[in-house]
Amino acid sequence: MTTSEVLLTADADGVRTLTLNRPQAYNSLTVELKETLLAALREAAADDAVRAVVLTGSGKAFCAGQDLKEHVGLLQAGDPAPLRTVKDHYNPIVRAIVDMPKPVIAAVNGTAAGAGAAFAYAADLRVAAASSSFLMAFANVGLGPDSGASWTLQRLIGYGRAAELMLLGRTVDAAEALSLGLVGEVVPDDELAARAHAVAAKLAAGPTVAYAKIKSVLTVAAESTLDEALAAEDAAQGALGSTADHSEAVEAFVTKRKPNFQGK
Repeated sequence: MTTSEVLLTADADGVRTLTLNRPQAYNSLTVELKETLLAALREAAADDAVRAVVLTGSGKAFCAGQDLKEHVGLLQAGDPAPLRTVKDHYNPIVRAIVDMPKPVIAAVNGTAAGAGAAFAYAADLRVAAASSSFLMAFANVGLGPDSGASWTLQRLIGYGRAAELMLLGRTVDAAEALSLGLVGEVVPDDELAARAHAVAAKLAAGPTVAYAKIKSVLTVAAESTLDEALAAEDAAQGALGSTADHSEAVEAFVTKRKPNFQGK
């Protein structure tokens, strides 16, 4: 398992919690943190004992996005490609979140800005603390969106709202995020960790093999024709119909007991 001072990892109830741990810098993203997070996400995807993932931050922020001190250092040093981190780090991280074959819950505990917000958008579910906020800060520093935000945000709240948040670069508080559909739930700050874990643990106890297919079918449907979506659904149902989890669910229904899913 990946261990690092900049990323804390904890396992319980089939849930792996990954905590960005640079609180003094609002969990802003250095090369070290990005590489460590990417490795940890890939490890979680490959570990059958991990059935759901929670991504959160330590301290007062979820993630403030790119560490600007590191970025300024590259600019001042005359780096010919100071934003190659988009291709090298941000894009693979977002793919690892979106392609994770198990549910990913973002527990947004404070400010989520730039790439940090985009990581939350890429998750399957978002639970937010009452003091949390979201900021698409790219235009404020003369840049466009990255980390998949152009794809994920408009799928969550629509093109018009996504364009507004990106062009105006304004902060969205937790209450507005809930009303926009940007997050699914807002809880008191001191209840966030427990609530996110409870949601993840519930999913971890479920038919995770089906969850993986649900995620893949939704991704296909988001960018396909109806016929392509129907074909993807048919293929998924054909595969899931022969799983042990499906047989267990049917038997549990007939015998009126709670199913015991194994993710197989």
